[in-house]
Amino acid sequence: MKITVLYAGLATPHAGWVAIDELAVLLAQYFDAEVLSPKPTQGPWLNRVLHPHQAHFEPVQTIGGDVLIVVARGPGDLGMVKAIPDCRKKFSKIYGFVTDSYFQNGFVNETALFDAITVTANEDIDFPMSRYGISVHQVYQGADCLTWVPRQHKHREIDVMGFGRTPLSYQASFSERFHVASSPYLYLHSPLGNLAGPTVPLERGMLFKLLQRSRISLAFHLYVEPQGGRPRSMMVTSRWLESLLSGCIVAGRRPESRMADEMLFWPGATLELSEDPHAAADELDAMLSRNEEMAAQRRSNIFHSLGHHDWRYRIVDLCRKFSLPVPQTLTDDLVRLQDLSDLYKPL
Repeated sequence: MKITVLYAGLATPHAGWVAIDELAVLLAQYFDAEVLSPKPTQGPWLNRVLHPHQAHFEPVQTIGGDVLIVVARGPGDLGMVKAIPDCRKKFSKIYGFVTDSYFQNGFVNETALFDAITVTANEDIDFPMSRYGISVHQVYQGADCLTWVPRQHKHREIDVMGFGRTPLSYQASFSERFHVASSPYLYLHSPLGNLAGPTVPLERGMLFKLLQRSRISLAFHLYVEPQGGRPRSMMVTSRWLESLLSGCIVAGRRPESRMADEMLFWPGATLELSEDPHAAADELDAMLSRNEEMAAQRRSNIFHSLGHHDWRYRIVDLCRKFSLPVPQTLTDDLVRLQDLSDLYKPL
């Protein structure tokens, strides 16, 4: 079976999407797939005005094959198929994995070319299915746990870690509390070197090493002091999965959703901070004062991440939903995951 994987990550690396790009890389490895990554272009100016969410791409060449799998950061990335001239003639089946599937305005006309797609929330199934007349399944986001799980114990010198979007009032309160000379605690925020560009995959390792040396990692759902005009969602994003896998205590404001209930199901997976940022700073202070008591929770977070949230479990789901064979190398790595998970079983 000849499989081609299409994704944006090679052409446009971005720190906010590198976790999703890892799914594409793993798919390509397990299926020995051809990899395509079209470069975006501006497109006609009138089209940009009338269809602001419609992306345009430079053509890519392929002879085609049995299956094309598109790993889409958001619904607009499904439009990458138009970078392949006559894509429906070149591939017997076209499937897609859509991450930010809640963003309904981002779905493009090319969605109708797909045989089936997956969305990350059950609530997101109906819209593309009814509008485009295609099969839609639900598959949660994952992480490359087998690669990034801590392999050895390290001292956690960073007391509180905040990366990516942190609500402004909380950021101000935590900075005022922990950056002063009188505080014994280190609050590290926004540690990424480059948001976009070729160094993004390399700096992925830096992020995980920082997380593995952090006691508490902050995570807030998108309705907490929203910024920008995009639609909001109560989805569990990469931030939660990366922090839990790294053995951090995850503190902040947990999403209120079926996704959060099903993915963050074990006791202590997240610790809720107050709506008042100053009270939240007090709560972080209290958590840091009993760090040694948190050891069992760190172990539990890693254990459940390895057992439930690796991308390889999601790839098996995709194989079942898209009627694809499960590669033997994937089966072997699932055994490796289980062996690693056993090392973190609760004592």
